Amino acid sequence: MADTTFGPKGWTPNRLGSLAGKTYVITGGNAGAGFEASRIFLSKGAQVVMLNRSAEKSTAAVVALKEEFGTDAEVSFVRMDLSDLASVRAAADEVLKTVPQIDALICNAAIAQVPTQQLTVDGFESQLGTNHYGHFVLCGMLFDRIDASKGRIVVVASLGYNMGIKTIQFDDMNWDKNYSANPVYSQSKLAQMMFAYELQDRLKGTVKDVSIYVCHPGASATSLISSSGGLMTRLTWWLMSKTPMVQTAERGSYPEVMCATEDGLEQRALYGPTGLMQTGGPVGKGTLNPHAYDKDVMEKLWRVSEEATDFSWEI
Repeated sequence: MADTTFGPKGWTPNRLGSLAGKTYVITGGNAGAGFEASRIFLSKGAQVVMLNRSAEKSTAAVVALKEEFGTDAEVSFVRMDLSDLASVRAAADEVLKTVPQIDALICNAAIAQVPTQQLTVDGFESQLGTNHYGHFVLCGMLFDRIDASKGRIVVVASLGYNMGIKTIQFDDMNWDKNYSANPVYSQSKLAQMMFAYELQDRLKGTVKDVSIYVCHPGASATSLISSSGGLMTRLTWWLMSKTPMVQTAERGSYPEVMCATEDGLEQRALYGPTGLMQTGGPVGKGTLNPHAYDKDVMEKLWRVSEEATDFSWEI
């Protein structure tokens, strides 16, 4: 049943009024859907702080955005490598020093379909370490700043959570025995969703005022696969991207912008395109399968994540 909350065309940025006075912090804001989300926020007068791995690409992105929106456009970046927890901690400290208000933290950056097992500097499987553990620590360190402005955390997930083993392989989280690019990516995105839904549960009954939303971009023409996938994956994706199945990166950014700005959304939900197979079409509330909020698994993942990252959330 398609979501008709926002009419037949679904949610679009036309619903946005002025965002002047708002500050959005976004990981991976210098390319793909993250860059397009940054453009939309800036076009409405908001401030954008990008947390990106590449200083060179970030500098180019800031230049391009200031060319488009004027030299007064409030856009900046802090260098951060999500796969390196020391870098995440340093970037979060820098944000806390320089960004007095966070209306939404958008966990947009990700790596995908890494063809052979790679480990992060902290010893984690690279997709889980980057997509989940890095964001887990970042959200925890910035949480009080977000809470102070009654802000939001937006987790950009993937329909990939429905593939693979549909749970967390706790007995071998680095997949030493059975590494395969797609199931491991699926687990990393499922872990991000479970983090979001468990955080929702932990905030119930507290005085904290942070809303947590989960979305996915559908099938969008971004550099995600081309930058970390294997040759066959990249080739298949390139061919698919020439078909109507794959939408633009700008359209792929709509769900995360909506989750960062729109009032009245449900928290225990998955937002994204609602068309055929939910790869494209009008943006609204999609299908959320219950394995994404299996309570026992969510609670265990939270404990494992705190131990692995040596970071304890204080809620």
